[in-house]
Amino acid sequence: MSTEDRPEVPQTRAEARAAREAAERQADSEEASPHGPLSERSETKRVERASASRNGSPNPPEVPRAPEGDRLRLPAVAQPVSSPTASPSPLNAPQPRRSPDRRFLYTILAVVAVLVVVVGGLGAVSLFQGPRVSQVQVDAAEAIDVSGSRVILTANQSLQEIDASQVTVDPAVPFTVDAAGRSIGIRFTVPLDDATEYTVRVDGATGVGGGPASDLSTAFTTPAAKIFLLNRSEEDDSIFRTDLGGENAVPVFTHPRINDYRSTSTRLVVAVEDEDGSRILVMDHDGENVRELTLPGDGYVSSVQVSERGGLVGYTYSDRELTEDTGRASVLVTQSLSGDDEPHIIEVGDAEASVAEWQFVPDSAAVLFIDFASTLSLDDRSGDEGAQNMGIAMRLLGISRGTYTAIVQRADGATVELNLADGSETPLAASEPDFGPATTIAPYPGGTLRHVVARDENGLPTGQAIIRVDDDGEATSLFDVDSGNAILQACPSPSGQYVAVTVAPNLMENRYDDMLVPLPRTLQTHLIDLRSGEEMVVLTGFDASWCQMAPRF
Repeated sequence: MSTEDRPEVPQTRAEARAAREAAERQADSEEASPHGPLSERSETKRVERASASRNGSPNPPEVPRAPEGDRLRLPAVAQPVSSPTASPSPLNAPQPRRSPDRRFLYTILAVVAVLVVVVGGLGAVSLFQGPRVSQVQVDAAEAIDVSGSRVILTANQSLQEIDASQVTVDPAVPFTVDAAGRSIGIRFTVPLDDATEYTVRVDGATGVGGGPASDLSTAFTTPAAKIFLLNRSEEDDSIFRTDLGGENAVPVFTHPRINDYRSTSTRLVVAVEDEDGSRILVMDHDGENVRELTLPGDGYVSSVQVSERGGLVGYTYSDRELTEDTGRASVLVTQSLSGDDEPHIIEVGDAEASVAEWQFVPDSAAVLFIDFASTLSLDDRSGDEGAQNMGIAMRLLGISRGTYTAIVQRADGATVELNLADGSETPLAASEPDFGPATTIAPYPGGTLRHVVARDENGLPTGQAIIRVDDDGEATSLFDVDSGNAILQACPSPSGQYVAVTVAPNLMENRYDDMLVPLPRTLQTHLIDLRSGEEMVVLTGFDASWCQMAPRF
């Protein structure tokens, strides 16, 4: 019998149920699938293949429906749509889904609301509390070495104008105020004391938006001071660093012949002597990273000085080969500490100047010098105006820090304070009591140190002393030596807290060395508390780094 002659096989109830379920899946697939009719045809074909497999015929006849009474009755709520063209009932319609974009929008709105509340709360707190300090900047180590260091207070909001009368510093030091926006800069016009806690306070600071006033303050502690000293011996010379108690001396540089040296806040500048002449070496404070500066020629260097603010080294230079008609003698030279430029010889008019004595003006790049014609000149190396004539002078006694004022002895013997900015001058006031004329004067914040020599009726020295003279003229004998000993130099610390006094003891037996600038072989440095007058310690060595230049005898 052929397959065409087979009688139709009646469906059982299970087969009818399977057919309905297939139809339901087909309807659901049409609703959910984006492919629509393609999915419907695929499902229909799958059902037909399954039925054909059971009946053994690739094209089975249509399966008759079961009688109405025999159909399975499902609950209406679960009744699927029987045809893709039928309208779904409200109960059977697909439930709407909440969009992910809408959930994200709700989250963003919630976060924004929280931020608004937080910012508003902080704004209200700030409004009721007034300005506060949010940041402090200060270099306490630099502050004990140089004038012009600053402490900067940054507030949490922009401030109304701050007047200097609102600012106090304890312990008291002179200062200036520069405020703008949220920042208040307090600039100290003199160096600060070492190992001291300073408190800076700004009273009545008010925000630009109004609100209550508040006081801004900060405190910082400066480190303990250290100094460098030069010590010469029969073998090698050495520069060593020590604390003010002299307990922790450490050599940082050694050479057979150290002629001179100076110190900045970060570097040492050392002049050494070799067989062929002088060399200038620049190095770190620990003696590392040594580099050599280019000199004007083959010759000798003396009177080395440095300008921390100008980044310069200066010295007097003389050619090794000198005749009456050729060679340079005692010309004043300046050049960059970094060594990235050529040495520059100071000129007066159009001629290189041979100088008798000179100094850097503290906290500047200017040099003040007296040439061999006794002309006092000022040359600011940061500009190009050249040397400015400041009159006739016999001696340059000292220059004050932070005031741009020099103490000079004029040709008539009068000692005056010369304002280097405008050329005006006033006589140097005598001290009370008057200890006599000074051979050298070393200014410090609050007064001067004056080296005086006591003489008998025949003019012979009977003793020497260092006199402390306050700004109001009150004089006190700070340190003295008997005849037979000599004071070579007195150098106050940058803030005027201490003084280093160099003494050559027992001159009758103290032989001189054979350096370019000879000095007694045995030299001592006495450290004295300048405020109390008490001696702290006696150190072996001389040329303390507080000194602007090396001693002469």
